[in-house]
Amino acid sequence: MNERFLINGATLPGGERADLLLDGGVIAEVGSIADAAGATVIDADGLIALPGLVDLHTHLREPGYEQSETVLTGTQAAAAGGFTAVFAMANTFPVADTAGVVEQEASLGRAAGYATVQPIGAVTVGLKGEQLAELGAMARSRANVRVFSDDGFCVSDPLLMRRALEYVKAFDGVIAQHAQEPRLTEGAQMNEGALSGELGLTGWPAVAEESIIARDVLLAEHVRSRLHICHVSTAGSVEVIRWAKARGIDVTAEVTPHHLLLTEDLIAGYDPRFKVNPPLRRSEDVEALRAALADGTIDIVATDHAPHPVEAKESEWQAAANGMVGLESALAVVHAAMVETGLMTWADVARVLSSAPARIGGLRGHGEALAAGAAPELTLYDPSAAAEFDLDRLAGRSTNSPYLGRRLPGRVVATFHGGYPTFLDGAVRPADEVARNAASAQGVSHG
Repeated sequence: MNERFLINGATLPGGERADLLLDGGVIAEVGSIADAAGATVIDADGLIALPGLVDLHTHLREPGYEQSETVLTGTQAAAAGGFTAVFAMANTFPVADTAGVVEQEASLGRAAGYATVQPIGAVTVGLKGEQLAELGAMARSRANVRVFSDDGFCVSDPLLMRRALEYVKAFDGVIAQHAQEPRLTEGAQMNEGALSGELGLTGWPAVAEESIIARDVLLAEHVRSRLHICHVSTAGSVEVIRWAKARGIDVTAEVTPHHLLLTEDLIAGYDPRFKVNPPLRRSEDVEALRAALADGTIDIVATDHAPHPVEAKESEWQAAANGMVGLESALAVVHAAMVETGLMTWADVARVLSSAPARIGGLRGHGEALAAGAAPELTLYDPSAAAEFDLDRLAGRSTNSPYLGRRLPGRVVATFHGGYPTFLDGAVRPADEVARNAASAQGVSHG
């Protein structure tokens, strides 16, 4: 795979315009490029060039739940959304709690070629919260796991959480906690408040999230380890994290696109597309989350892409599964919630959707500034292409998006991973083409 690409007249995150030459395994040149013999030319006038997006929180479902998503379809969705790397959560079947399972996931990602797939290992065996999984073996494996999470379940046992935090210090790992006190959320269906009472749905109190975060930042301080908080959703959680950071505790946090834009009011129609864990919160929480992302209290945006088959979502509210697909819509939602509101610049977007998640996850070759010699991972985005979000925008196997029928700003035009296109001219590139390019980039013959 020796194809060269010349991207003409793109706007970089800092606002300056430049041409970019992708040549094999690097960005060969950035600036004013008059001639690039043999290169495929892409007119990027009016487009923003971002470092390839990195998602620290994706559910790819394979192995075990391929009716919802596979590594192939999930990374195709990633490519359509501008992502060049995804961290795959451990709630597969079998659970990703051994070196063998995480190595399988990483291998499937390399073969597909649409994005780097970095597995996240389970904290506890079978996600059961009873004994630590093989953290060291997963860290030493070919998958090089550095992030561990029981996401979907809270590591609610404080002693087990302490031991996990202590264990990962040996290889600079991080525990990503799903902050949900289980006793406070039994049977919970939506955010606890006046609306839950009106709708007759069991409430999900904010303190169920905030109390776990408070406990865990103190544990992280006590053992001097790294802690990451998944999908922060309340104003109170923001205050706890802000306090912890001011105290010097090594904690990072993420917010999902849907918690930056959507509120509990949408649940009044009992549409299961809006059922998610943690639940959609009040408008006051949304405002606090936006402010926290803007001021750095919350470090990154992560999609929590959670695909489900139709039968799991198109049912009565109480029986419907929690979760939303989010890879294809994330950049547009961040654009709407943070850029159009004046809270963030495109340089900030590059930080929260690329460089910071790559840094937190210890992923090399991603999140780099678009400069000569950097890895050729990048996304071209048209900020002016506002349109209704429809099924044509969904490239994965499941369609449980909360944005269908909603007008969103902007659109991904192209995604380059490893120097070759995975999404171009509004379409995912063919699987056989991408697999060949990936094999060539990895120095492997593809038969």
